[in-house]
Amino acid sequence: MKVNIKDLPLDERPREKMMVQGPAALSDAELLAILIGSGNSEETAVGLMQRVLRDCQGSLNTLGRMTMNDLMSRYKGIGEAKAITLLAACELGSRRRREEVVEKRKIDKSSDAYEYFSSMRDLQLEECHVLMLRQNHTIIGEAIVSKGGITGTAVDVREVMRHAVMNRATAIVLCHNHPSGNLRPSHDDDNLTKRVDDACRVMNIQFIDHIIVSEIGYYSYREQGRI
Repeated sequence: MKVNIKDLPLDERPREKMMVQGPAALSDAELLAILIGSGNSEETAVGLMQRVLRDCQGSLNTLGRMTMNDLMSRYKGIGEAKAITLLAACELGSRRRREEVVEKRKIDKSSDAYEYFSSMRDLQLEECHVLMLRQNHTIIGEAIVSKGGITGTAVDVREVMRHAVMNRATAIVLCHNHPSGNLRPSHDDDNLTKRVDDACRVMNIQFIDHIIVSEIGYYSYREQGRI
């Protein structure tokens, strides 16, 4: 028989627990349960979100990569409104991580670039972005230079350089994602890196790094000594 949240002791109810102990005291499932408000006829909101997170191996990043249809079709009690709420919360988390890097406004090393671009690991299709920087490596802005499919995207080097020149960037970082999860650079990735590096040398623009991101981490051409 389902246990209703209202039947739980006060210190075990997510909202009441948060009021007394603060948000840090709550588990991921409890925080998500506050967002969806209710579960289904067999599970409380907390129980439902515990099951969802188990299916995601406890990863909020994996949850953020799910679609509305995934959530609605697989979990009783999650309709359109709850699915939208959960995915919106995951997106806000990704944007907060990026905002923290932007507030720092400086890319000192490859891990900084990965942190800035980390939300790209959740993309379902491959994209390539360029980050424009000043001489001191503070951030000017970012542009999408290509969108493709699951296995690849065609990048026009002229488009990369156009954004750099228009924004008066003296340094750039290139980044694309691998939706497959594989971080190994392809022959096309190597070729793109060389062509961008050659173009930057001609334009006297520093090519800081080419980063590949996926759900398991990142690959840096700079860290591997390939730029």
